[in-house]
Amino acid sequence: MNKGIKSKFSRREFLKSSAGLGAGAALGGLLPSMYSHAAKPDLTMWWWGEQELPGLQKFVNDSIANFSGANINATLQDTAVVISQFQTASAAGGAPDLQYFWNGIYHMESVWMGYARPVNGLVSDEVVSSSTPTVLSQFGGNTYRVGWYPIPMCWYYNKDLFDQAGLDADNPPLTWDELLNACDKLRSKGIEPIGGGIQDGYWGEWYFAHGLAQCIDTTGEAVELMIGERDWRDPKYHEFWVRLEELKALGFLNKDMSSLELYPGIDLIIDGKLAMGESIGTRLPADSKATGGQIGHMVMPVFGSGKMAGVPILDTQGLGISTDSKHPEAAAAFLEYLHTPERLQAFWDMTGWIPSSTNFDTSVVEDPVVRSLWEKFGQGENIPYVGNLAPGLFYEQAIFPTGQEIVQGTLTGEEAGDRSARVAQEWRDFNPDMLEKYQQWGADLS
Repeated sequence: MNKGIKSKFSRREFLKSSAGLGAGAALGGLLPSMYSHAAKPDLTMWWWGEQELPGLQKFVNDSIANFSGANINATLQDTAVVISQFQTASAAGGAPDLQYFWNGIYHMESVWMGYARPVNGLVSDEVVSSSTPTVLSQFGGNTYRVGWYPIPMCWYYNKDLFDQAGLDADNPPLTWDELLNACDKLRSKGIEPIGGGIQDGYWGEWYFAHGLAQCIDTTGEAVELMIGERDWRDPKYHEFWVRLEELKALGFLNKDMSSLELYPGIDLIIDGKLAMGESIGTRLPADSKATGGQIGHMVMPVFGSGKMAGVPILDTQGLGISTDSKHPEAAAAFLEYLHTPERLQAFWDMTGWIPSSTNFDTSVVEDPVVRSLWEKFGQGENIPYVGNLAPGLFYEQAIFPTGQEIVQGTLTGEEAGDRSARVAQEWRDFNPDMLEKYQQWGADLS
């Protein structure tokens, strides 16, 4: 059993419940002069992430203890209430100064309700930019999150199994034809080629984001599918579901895929029982260590003709400042402090993972596989995780069950396109106010 991240949830489900001082001391001296002539302000911070990245609690506590610009009372939130608790508190005028925000619609809904301040104009432009919050943090010309830590959305493959099948473990498949050829060779050696665990549905969410990205030219095009300016029934936009149907029909998916949850399915790759499948980069340091470097990473092999096909996907967890904050400058100063060189190094030391900053010195990453992952997904060209754009109803009725049913052999890719079109229309009919915001968001993203 690997010791990587074991959180078994999707952020999407929570939309249903929501309507040594070093550089730190130097920064303290640069804070606005008001802080040196008055008592330090008291800030509250609601955050999440220890569940996903063990060691983050230690980093938060250490950062608060060493920050000289404010007294900060931090609360680790339960996964199920990250969104709803913040929105409820905001509606009552009692939101925390600093709030953890997932990406895309998970925080954009709060932006549209007026609960979050833009960070641009408060946090330095250099920090905002270098933190790579992604374009899904932007609306109406403003940015609403500072990136905290990145989530490369990658595919794993087991190098030892590739060797057994006579495949080049240093050059995983890049195209769909190469993938099918690799699956043939793996199966001929008695190795289950590809898959994971979809019993809890989340493998299908990841697959949706990987697959749809290959069918579109811009992030805004994904929004246009939701708001009705494009049609899911166009074969171009449900081809990725047809490709999953193909893997099922060819017998390349692992036989127990429907009876396993997401993370036990990934563990099959680590344990040498499955050759390829979806994963996340935050697991790679532990998984690489556990296997002696036998886990490789790759982008989903290309079948689509969209401009985003074949480009690495990078999601980012982030922090923002509430509209209710009485001390937004102090809150911004703390976010800047988290991005000082000393804090970036402390993040790595305490979590074993890379902070979301293009300024982080990756030379400290000794594992060449982990370093190459970050160079490819974090420092090279990347695209956002388009699954973060889907409305809650669409996720629940058009994404989540579709992957499960295709893997079970009870739904076709073409039927998935029909379902997507129907559910998107139902969402538009029932959410005219949200539709208007999505239309503006789509224009921004295009």
